[in-house]
Amino acid sequence: MGFWKNLFSSSDSSSSFSQIAEYEGYEVEGEESVSLSSRPSSSNNGRIFFSTDRDIDLYELEELCSAVGWSRRPLRKVKKAIQHSFLVVSIWQIRGNQRRLIGFARATSDHAFNATLWDVVVHPDFQSKGMGKALMKFIIKKLRSDDISNITLFADPHVVDFYRNLGFISDPEGIKGMFWYPD
Repeated sequence: MGFWKNLFSSSDSSSSFSQIAEYEGYEVEGEESVSLSSRPSSSNNGRIFFSTDRDIDLYELEELCSAVGWSRRPLRKVKKAIQHSFLVVSIWQIRGNQRRLIGFARATSDHAFNATLWDVVVHPDFQSKGMGKALMKFIIKKLRSDDISNITLFADPHVVDFYRNLGFISDPEGIKGMFWYPD
């Protein structure tokens, strides 16, 4: 939680960050933890930050997942999934000294060629504002910086177009995914 201590102990929380990119009208700053400064017209949203810190409040994460209609999952399993993930990215809204988890994604990987994205979620209040696109671009950039060349995901039918617009395609080799589930 050192990131949060530094964030709240400074009067200007962005002073130690340097601009590296811009996504959908949000300035993205820093490296491991990045700040998204919204346009002046949306300044009432406070400041938005990305973080790769794995120290996530599991109750906040489950609230976020519940807000988009996902079923509750055992917290011990969620904790284990996060611990064993290759990359974890969260998005936080900061207003004054209050913070709120508004986005999350994680990736598992073989650490060489492949990664699969899981649990990509953005709070409904922040959807259709470029936040999901920024999250996906951020996580893909981080995976590519680790020389991961094959990034896969599973998508519910209602979000397939979102991922298609980001360059994801249905299995290009025509291989059908197979699944095994216990009875």
